[in-house]
Amino acid sequence: MVIVKVFMALLALCAMGRAAELTLDKALALANANSPLIEESKAVQAGASAGIVAAKAYPNPQFNFLAGHQAARPITNPAVPGLLQHYSVSQPIETPSVRRTRLQAARRGLESSTEGMRGTRVVLVATVKHAFFEVLHRKEEINHTRESLELVQDLRRRVAVQVDVGEVGRLELTRAEAEIAIAQTAMKGAQLRYAGAVAALRVAIGAPATGEINPVGSLDVNVAVPPLDAARSTVLQNHPAIAQARAEMERAQALLANEKALRFPQFGVYGEYEHQPDLTFYRAGLNIPLPLWNRRKGEIEAAAAEVRRAVAVEAQRRLELTAALERAYSQFQLADDQVKSFQAGSLRQAEAALTAAQAAYRFGERGIIEVLDAQRVLQSVRGDYLDARFQREDALIDLEELGAVSGIGDGK
Repeated sequence: MVIVKVFMALLALCAMGRAAELTLDKALALANANSPLIEESKAVQAGASAGIVAAKAYPNPQFNFLAGHQAARPITNPAVPGLLQHYSVSQPIETPSVRRTRLQAARRGLESSTEGMRGTRVVLVATVKHAFFEVLHRKEEINHTRESLELVQDLRRRVAVQVDVGEVGRLELTRAEAEIAIAQTAMKGAQLRYAGAVAALRVAIGAPATGEINPVGSLDVNVAVPPLDAARSTVLQNHPAIAQARAEMERAQALLANEKALRFPQFGVYGEYEHQPDLTFYRAGLNIPLPLWNRRKGEIEAAAAEVRRAVAVEAQRRLELTAALERAYSQFQLADDQVKSFQAGSLRQAEAALTAAQAAYRFGERGIIEVLDAQRVLQSVRGDYLDARFQREDALIDLEELGAVSGIGDGK
């Protein structure tokens, strides 16, 4: 099903001559299919899996063969001249503690890479959503500036008629034309920001450079946000960064245990067979290295330092996530309060003020300046309201990335 969704999304993006509608689900599917970060994480995970295979492997035996010629010396009882043959086999034997700790370290490495891949997916999803909703933000901004421009153009047409019939002076027309120029500049600025947002979205999802895309969605997503204490507990318990740091700490501890286990000699079993022209020998024995000069003190201290570093990294990840959560939570609360404030009265009051100014202008009770002032106020309030909605959505995406909430606009 995922492959089908990605294929359909690619077909939609490559449709010739049309702006393909791009939903958030399609954007996420494209990012998951095209992102080099995902491929990098998969490669790291495959390498960690191979590390477990390597850790499970037994040491290979060693086989030796020697051959030569034996010559007799001019002594009383010389040896029998002829061919010499020597065969030997040695097999290193690992102690159970060395093998166990090495395998444990490899497994913790796989767990770390798995959590790293999960974290990469979380970051990728958040990046796509930030870019996607930024495009929606800029698209709505264009709509607002277009409405403002159309309103000023309509007002300018009315003023032009009044100037032609002599009801008002030409100064009113000049003011309307200046306001049109300002609105056109705002429109171009909004279009430029929209183009930049679309370019960022293309990079995030790996979309082809050809063909237009038309993201569709809403900035108003209703998601239940838990209390801060509950969210903090959830984040510190489930976030991939914490799990990865914990796995790295356990891996470092296993490597330290492995270095300590290697202090004890790892002996080997040795057997040989030698064939002389007149004699045959069979021998068996043990090969035991003597840890006289090197007791792996340096390796153990280095592994212990790595454990301390991993513990510090895990603690730092907790601090960073706690700070990020509190920052995103505060941003969400502030933006949500602003949105509710605008919805409660500010936006309606600005719209009512413009309507009243336009009516008064049509009846000759107010001048064009009052209408333009009311229009500027409405445009400013609309812009602030749009920014507050986007900031609220942006904070929700940050909270989702941290694991405090789930399913921001993706149908989960």
